[in-house]
Amino acid sequence: MTNEIMAELRKDYIYNLMIKGEREDGRAFDQYRELTIDTNVIDKAEGSARVKLGDTHLVVGVKIQTGTPFPDTPDQGVIITNLELIPLASPVFEAGPPREDAIELARVVDRGIRESQAIDLSKLCITPGEKVWMVFIDVHVLDDGGNIMDAASLGAVAALLTAKLPNKRFDLGDDVNVPMRDVPVSVTAVEIGGSIMLDPSLDEQSIAGTRLTVTSNQEGNISAMQKSGVYPLTTEQINYIVDIAIEKAKEIREKFLVI
Repeated sequence: MTNEIMAELRKDYIYNLMIKGEREDGRAFDQYRELTIDTNVIDKAEGSARVKLGDTHLVVGVKIQTGTPFPDTPDQGVIITNLELIPLASPVFEAGPPREDAIELARVVDRGIRESQAIDLSKLCITPGEKVWMVFIDVHVLDDGGNIMDAASLGAVAALLTAKLPNKRFDLGDDVNVPMRDVPVSVTAVEIGGSIMLDPSLDEQSIAGTRLTVTSNQEGNISAMQKSGVYPLTTEQINYIVDIAIEKAKEIREKFLVI
């Protein structure tokens, strides 16, 4: 049996389950897979986290060093986010320059942190116009089981919450925590045949007509949104996703209370 036929059979199977209000792993449409977050997993990083979301597994490392601020923000630190889809994580990932989807994922993670003002960038300034802290967030996907977007965002925030500014290494005093002032959480939904499902598995993600990620802050305000896919969403669907994403983010945010 060819891969194309297998894919079509899989698609039909998921559709038939969806019509009955079911998912292949038994979850409700608004239910996330099991989520675990472990921090301080990389000794040489200023902050790190390992996230397992269902079958999706990734590691995030935060490295911090001094550098020159951007000309338009001379008194603010710098955040740079990279995401790597290594070939071992999925048979569709290839070695070489960053893929378009990897760039998109990195941008959404970065935007969620930046637009929520999760980090007080002004407190990353050492000498205005001359020297600031540069925060590098590196996401490495080890296994792609679907919904890398949310797992990467959660990992980045968890790593930042445990990260420290390496003052001692640069003769600037004692090490201190990265000045975090918010905990943004991204929630991703997909549309399949008119139904909305949160935290799509890899199979669900592969047949979804469109995907919408909503990042909200602790106050329940939207910090970032990203839509992928060629099919449109109705106003009612968008409103529903936004509302449920904000509520679900409150539940997920409780995971950070133990970090």
